[in-house]
Order: sequence, then C-alpha cells, then structure tokens
Amino acid sequence: MEYVYAAMLLHAAEKDIDEKAVGAVLKAAGVDADDARVKALVASLAGVDISEAMTQAVAAPAAAAPAAGGAAPAAAAEEAPAEEEEEEDDGGGFEGLGSLFG
Repeated sequence: MEYVYAAMLLHAAEKDIDEKAVGAVLKAAGVDADDARVKALVASLAGVDISEAMTQAVAAPAAAAPAAGGAAPAAAAEEAPAEEEEEEDDGGGFEGLGSLFG
C-alpha cells in the first residue's frame, strides 16, 4: 500500500511518477523498497489519469453502499434455511435405522 501512497504523494506534488521518484519517497519514509514492485507500479500507472481515477475511487464507495446494504439481508435469508436443515437432520443418524424396526 505504501507504494501506491508514494505515487499519490508524487501526483499531489505534481512530480513525475517514475521509478527513481517512487523509490526516493519510499526510502524517505523508511520503507525498504522492492525494485520489482516499484517498476510494476510505475508501469501500471503509465497512461492512467490519476486525478480521474481518484475521483472515481472516491465516488465508488458511496455508490456501492446501498448495494452492500441490500445484499446483507439476502445473505442472512440464504443462511437461515441451511441452519434449519441442519437442525432437522439432527437425528443422530438413526432415522434410517428406525424404518428397519417400524
């Protein structure tokens, strides 16, 4: 996560987001940066409009909140029948044997 924070800090400071700059920010923060991860981050951000991505990321949780709230009751409803089935099967395995003596 600190790699992304370093890129966001560089963006906020209107600096170029390159391997040297990300590495310097991480070093200044006391992070022992992995060069491969720094390189992967810089490569993945190439061509990305960070300002637009941050705007969309801020708007996404607010839009997803009603969906998450609606999903919780459905999940609880799905769990309830499973619990009832377990209680019904709680015969100790002797229900099948009862028919032998019946």
